[in-house]
Amino acid sequence: MSGVSAVDSVAWNSPIETGELPENGASFDTIVVGGGPGGASAAGYLAMGGQRVLLIEKDIWPRDKICGDAVGGKSLSHVKNLGVKEHLEQTPHFRVTGILFSSPKGHEVRVALPEEDVARLEAGYALPREQFDTLLFREVQATVRKAGGAVIQGGEVRQVLYDDGDGGEDPGPKSGDARYGSGVVVRIGGRGGEELTFHASNLVGAAGYRCPVAKSMLEETYDEPMVDRDHYCAGYREYWTGVKGCESQVGDIEIHFVDSVLPGYFWLFPVSEGVVNVGIGMVMSEMDKQKRKLKALQSDVIANHKLFKDRFADATMVEGSGRGWQLPFGSPRKKAELQPRRSAANRVFLVGDAATLVDPFSGEGVGNALVSGELAAQHILDKKAPMDYQKALWETLGPELTNSHRMQRMSRKAWLLNWFVKKASKKPVIQEMMTEMIASKEAQENLHSPWFMFKTLMF
Repeated sequence: MSGVSAVDSVAWNSPIETGELPENGASFDTIVVGGGPGGASAAGYLAMGGQRVLLIEKDIWPRDKICGDAVGGKSLSHVKNLGVKEHLEQTPHFRVTGILFSSPKGHEVRVALPEEDVARLEAGYALPREQFDTLLFREVQATVRKAGGAVIQGGEVRQVLYDDGDGGEDPGPKSGDARYGSGVVVRIGGRGGEELTFHASNLVGAAGYRCPVAKSMLEETYDEPMVDRDHYCAGYREYWTGVKGCESQVGDIEIHFVDSVLPGYFWLFPVSEGVVNVGIGMVMSEMDKQKRKLKALQSDVIANHKLFKDRFADATMVEGSGRGWQLPFGSPRKKAELQPRRSAANRVFLVGDAATLVDPFSGEGVGNALVSGELAAQHILDKKAPMDYQKALWETLGPELTNSHRMQRMSRKAWLLNWFVKKASKKPVIQEMMTEMIASKEAQENLHSPWFMFKTLMF
């Protein structure tokens, strides 16, 4: 039973008809591998720009995606542009109006989301990713097909091809020759299924942290690692019902820095009336040092921590909803020429988790996936070089990801967390600063100013 099964059955939770399979050997303008937010964003914007797109998803919809389930304000312009916002609001969801933080000593501070965004229903949502992704994929696949493209569900990309157009093989995406295109070999129908080959001028990798396009480009072509455990987080999620303080459909999501979880945090994200995404996350290199298991840590917090044991006393975990996964952080790498990691090569573009764009502090990845999908689509439509995309991606998201990395590193020090949250709980100007930093890139830049931070915190 997936977590969303705890939510009332609604119209979105049904199979999606995506039409006939394209003919073996067919060519497209762009192939997009992965139907989550990043892939759907890229495919949708490309189709709206007039391209024939082949959109490939490994699973059959609706399918679960392990996540914290928050959809921040950054996402909502894309959700609206792609035709999904109205449908989302007609299905069960939790409307986020603020974020509650607690420190290891139990100090709490609430950061309100901007009032004008809340009033416009553009502050943020929380809802199961199975629900959100299905709504998004349903709308985008119709856009893709209407523009003359095709959609495959249940298609596992087995091989990534690089073709010079004359039947020969090139050395991969290192080539700078603009004639070179791309292709994929897709297995349909599981083990022993039929294998089909498709070609395109451009290839977008959007299939998560194990994306086969990213693997082919990074490991097989450039001999670069997919995973840096200093910049990857392990996450574990369960769905619960009956958690005290999480009964409403409007309110705060919660992030708690608990002693036994540092360096990491424990979260409570309501996703609809009475249903809560309960999870825990920690940087993988820190887990390696401490040899800890997230499932056991979470169980201990729920059963024994003074802030939570009463809240979970009458709660019930949704059977089968406990699952773990990895979050590839977009934190800057020391001495790396390409930040946060190589995300483009000749006619190949990586987006979302495939490009390691998860926020290092909040763990939110949907917004950055949608943003990167649009950026990749725009660079393809404008026929810009992939390295221009790499540069634009970091210029767009880099300042925010860098600041979040600083905050993540601060959160590893219990004394600093205790001091900061206690200070913030008593000082409205700090709360206002944090609200502004959620909403405004200009305000985020104040984090670069030691004098600004000193004045705000000390006076």
